[in-house]
Amino acid sequence: MDNPRADKVAVVNEVRDRLEAADGALLTEYRGLTVAQLAELRHELAAAGGDYKVYKNTLVRLAVADGPRAGMHDLLTGPTAIAFVQGDVSAVAKALRDFARGNPNLVVKGGIVGTGLLSAAEITRLADLPSRDTLLAQFAGALSAPLQQFAGLVQALPRNLAYGISALLDERRAAEGGSGDSAAEASTGTAPAEADTAEDIAATDTAEDSAAGTASDTPAETAEATAEDAGGDAADPPQDAPAG
Repeated sequence: MDNPRADKVAVVNEVRDRLEAADGALLTEYRGLTVAQLAELRHELAAAGGDYKVYKNTLVRLAVADGPRAGMHDLLTGPTAIAFVQGDVSAVAKALRDFARGNPNLVVKGGIVGTGLLSAAEITRLADLPSRDTLLAQFAGALSAPLQQFAGLVQALPRNLAYGISALLDERRAAEGGSGDSAAEASTGTAPAEADTAEDIAATDTAEDSAAGTASDTPAETAEATAEDAGGDAADPPQDAPAG
């Protein structure tokens, strides 16, 4: 464009800067909408994070001619307005979809997010997504669930270790108690048997000694007694015999 007017240069620079700063830009055709309807649409888009502006297609083409958004050229036909998005692109897409349901003259033609071009069908699918806050909450919930499980496992480790040590000690006590009982049973069972055996042996020895003593001493004592009786009878005269 030779010797462009300053106001046109300013518009081209504005469009370029706004595209660079925006999180996304959704292009629509507004043919047939009244001024009141356009004002209502702007109000609803502003509430969702969008700023709705009308530009001449030729100036927008100049703004994106040499940049990564050159794919927008095909969307710049007919009366075009751009919804610049700061924040949640899906929320602005949802606002455009809802408004178009009651106002068929509004047509969503496509858009761009970053440097990627979106078709009208893709913007419709984008509008069906949950809001950004909802997605972030779901994502945070998905992250926190494994972390909570991990924290529970970490907390359970000392507790399970304590339970394991306690069970091991109980088993050891039971084993030692069983050994002690066996030893006591052995001592109480064997000692009486041994005592009884000793007593039986002593009694047997005593009986044998008595029997042996009786067997050896009785004949001698009997013989001595017999001899003494016999001698006494022969030596001692009768006391009552008459004198001769």
